[in-house]
Amino acid sequence: MTREVTRTEDGRYLVVDGRRWRTADPDLPDDVRARLLHHLGVGRSGVRSARRAGDEAAVAAARATVQLAKTGLGERGTAWWEQDADARRARWEQALRELDAD
Repeated sequence: MTREVTRTEDGRYLVVDGRRWRTADPDLPDDVRARLLHHLGVGRSGVRSARRAGDEAAVAAARATVQLAKTGLGERGTAWWEQDADARRARWEQALRELDAD
C-alpha cells in the first residue's frame, strides 16, 4: 500500500492520504529531538504491549507518555508557530523533565 505524503507550503503540516498532521517543531535541537523521539517510541511500544496484555492502567500510562512526547515535539498543544523561542524551549524542556523522571 503506497501512501501519498506531502507537506503544506508553510511547512506546518504533513498531509498523508488527505489527512493533515502537525509537523514537529523545526527548531528543536537534534539531541532534544532524538530524546523526545526515543520517549515517543517507548510510549508507543508500551501501548502495544499493554493492549496485548489487557492492562488498561498500563495502556493509559503509555498513552500519557506518547502525549507528553508529542507535546514536547510541538505536535500537540499550542502550535509551535504561535510560540516565541522562549516558550518553545520551555515546552520541550518541561516535557523532557517529566519524561525523564518516569
